[in-house]
Formats: sequence, C-alpha cells, structure tokens
Amino acid sequence: MADGRLACVVNATCDPIRTDDPNDPRLDDFRDLTTADRRPDRPGGRGFVIAEGAVVVRRLLASRYPVRAVLGVPRRIEELAGDLAGVRAPVYETSADTMASVVGFHLNRGVLAIADKADLPSAEEIARNGRILAVLEGVGDHENLGSIFRNAAALGVDGVLLGPRCSDPLYRRSVRVSMGNVLRVPFAALRPWPAGLELLREQGFRVAAMTPRPGSFSLRELRETRPEGGRIALLLGAEGPGLSAEAIDAADVAVRIPMADGVDSLNVATAAAVGFYELADRG
Repeated sequence: MADGRLACVVNATCDPIRTDDPNDPRLDDFRDLTTADRRPDRPGGRGFVIAEGAVVVRRLLASRYPVRAVLGVPRRIEELAGDLAGVRAPVYETSADTMASVVGFHLNRGVLAIADKADLPSAEEIARNGRILAVLEGVGDHENLGSIFRNAAALGVDGVLLGPRCSDPLYRRSVRVSMGNVLRVPFAALRPWPAGLELLREQGFRVAAMTPRPGSFSLRELRETRPEGGRIALLLGAEGPGLSAEAIDAADVAVRIPMADGVDSLNVATAAAVGFYELADRG
C-alpha cells in the first residue's frame, strides 16, 4: 500500500495499480465487508466511509472526506477517470472475481472507495446557516435514514439534526441508499433531547412535529402560514412508533399529512419527502 500511495502523492494523479491477488495486503481496507466484526464502518471499527458504485464514489471524491483508496474493475475505473485524475490516493484495478473475493460478495456496481471520516459541523452551525432543517428521533433503519438524506438533497433541505436512537448516516448501507447524499447534506447530533430544540428557536426556527395526532394542522396550513423567509425545522420520528410524546410536546406545532380513511401513516422516508416538498422554497 505504501508504494502505491506514495506514487499518488508525489504525482498528484493516480494511474491504476493492477492487482489480481485477493490476498494483497494493499486491499485490506476493503476486506470482508460482510463480516460483522470486521466491518470498517461499524461503531467501534476503523471508522471508514465506504462508497459503492460510480455515482456514489464520484460524490465521495468530491466531498470533504479524505479518500484512502479506490478499488474497481477496469470499466468502472475508466468511467471515473476524469474524477480520479487529481486523487491523491491509490487506485487499484482488478477483476470482478478478485474484487468479490476481497470484499466478500459480488459487487454489481464494480467500484468501491474508502475514506476516513471528517470533522462534522456542529448543530449550531447547521442551524445558523439553514432555513429548512430535518430533525430526526429514533430513525434507526439504515435504508430509511439514507432515503431521508436523498430526499433532503433533492428537495432543498439545508441540514439534518439527529436526536437519540438514530443510526450513523455514514454506515455503508445508508451511504449507498442515499446515493451519496449523506456526503453532501450537513448533519450533526442535537443534544440534549428534546431540550436541544430550544437552540433552533433561538435561531428563529419554528419547530413542527409530524404526527397523525388528532388536532394537528395540515402541512399545507403550515406552509401557507409560514412568513416569507421563515425558518422551519421538521421533526420526524421512527418507523412505527413515530415521535415520542416528549418531542411532540417540545415542538411549536404538530402537523400531519392528510390521508385517506383507513390509513394512518406513511413510511418515514416517504413522509419526509412529502413534508420537504410542501416546505421547499420553489421558484
């Protein structure tokens, strides 16, 4: 690994380094991604960010996260050639079979990148710079979390604040499902909970809790009564139980998505998309 990495640093460019040895120690960062106690992105692990597929790898390369290495089949490495031109990290090229042997499964997307984690902004910074924020409580499902970040990026949400019992957005599955948008949308933990919501009010946010609770306002009413330029923080809870009573009580207003009879809720990522769309600043 040292030889390949040194060449990239010196040349500020990375010609692919060919390897067909599944036991090559230079590929250890990518090894056994399906083995739970060796997953580099798991809590207590090596703390890596793992990007899968050309789209997500491209977003990782353009992000603040320091890339350690890229591994892919020739076709994908060639596809990313322009993005890799200035990467100061080794780029390894191998066969699909060798790659599958290293990572522990056949990767249809044909390319992976590994990066170190970067310093994150604080909740105060995100609140200071945003107009529409998502605030999550108990969203522990990695796919739902990734989908929320993808929706946030698409619909103009400025940041995501994480309350208790939320998964790590940089977990491999969340990164993949978000299409790399967890690397673009700023996020931070919001503590203490729910008292930390006061930080948002101090920054001029109206805190709106999404809940099917009777007496809630509709999202459209929230949008129509929002002052021009008004800041909104939209609270979303876990799949199933939703927001805790404490979180709802700590909000300024409870809001709901009107639904047909017999249906009381939506998947949390779907509900988030509806809420983001209603509140988006659209021209």
